[in-house]
Amino acid sequence: MRVLRTIRNYFFYCGIEKDEYNAIKKDAYVSNFDVWRILHFLMAAVFGCLYVGSLFYDLMKANGALYMFAFAYSVIAIICFYILKKDSIAAQLLIYLSISMLFLFGCILSSKRPDIPGVTFIAFLLIMPMFMIDKPFFMAIELSVASTVYLLWSHTVKQHDAWVLDFGNVIPFTIIGIFLNVIANSLRIKEFVLTREINIQKDTDELTGLKNKGAMTREINQFLTDSKADKALLFVIDIDRFKSINDTYGHDAGDDAICQLGSVLGGMFTKDEIVGRFGGDEFIVFIKNADDPDVAVKIASDIVKGVSEKVVLTNSGQKISLSIGIAIYHGNETNYSALFKKADIALYEAKADKENRYHLYKEN
Repeated sequence: MRVLRTIRNYFFYCGIEKDEYNAIKKDAYVSNFDVWRILHFLMAAVFGCLYVGSLFYDLMKANGALYMFAFAYSVIAIICFYILKKDSIAAQLLIYLSISMLFLFGCILSSKRPDIPGVTFIAFLLIMPMFMIDKPFFMAIELSVASTVYLLWSHTVKQHDAWVLDFGNVIPFTIIGIFLNVIANSLRIKEFVLTREINIQKDTDELTGLKNKGAMTREINQFLTDSKADKALLFVIDIDRFKSINDTYGHDAGDDAICQLGSVLGGMFTKDEIVGRFGGDEFIVFIKNADDPDVAVKIASDIVKGVSEKVVLTNSGQKISLSIGIAIYHGNETNYSALFKKADIALYEAKADKENRYHLYKEN
């Protein structure tokens, strides 16, 4: 069973467990996108030069239309790469389509010279798997289907001796291509796993396990610089009289209160929100694509209620209270600092108000 599980992991998840693979899958998709966008520029240049050459050299003239088609496809694909999202399934399908087109190119090129083996097609069998990070199972299907189509095509257009030679070459090179893809994927995917682990350590607050200041600042700034993003809510959360808690009950009790607060916030916001510890006893919650003041107030009220019910100081049994400053993003601020200043002003207003533990920033 252990051997079968290992084989399954290599063919379906690049040699790692399913959960690990799913965690870094989008990173692999982005890498594929970047590599194949560059390769399509190279393909356009090569096929463009071959087409120009076919206009002047009789030896290449027979393949002129094929070169022109391949050049046109490469140009269209480049345009698509600038439209599609890097980590989208559509971009990955486009890459597989390009691989299929290259195999078809090898088939047609081979039919032009029915007396010689399909060297170009066999070269593609070895080269293509090295440039695609995905479940090796998919590439195994791609190579198997391409080889089957090629051999059927070859059987109809080539002499028997040439076809037998193709058959003897294509089958083993297909198998080699599949295993090359398994090996290349397992090596490259482990780099993504290692990079992800390093980034998680770098971006994680040690005390709470939430995002740290650097990670939150970077991700919020990325959102604010997106031209399509025009609304969001920023909550700055602070424990009331935290210094007094440390002085009275000790720093261990203060750290435990921070951990409990982090756990409550992490449990409340589990979707696309950005949640983390800004520093000390201050936390940030950033909610994308929302700008309703009533919704903001309701969320702040839920946070205050949840913390008052669940966070208890060690040994003393005393509950803590919070103050929350809220700023609404309407597409005006261009960086995190500008939006944070507004929420921070609202936070101090909340601290000064004994009746209401949260305040919404209002423009003068």
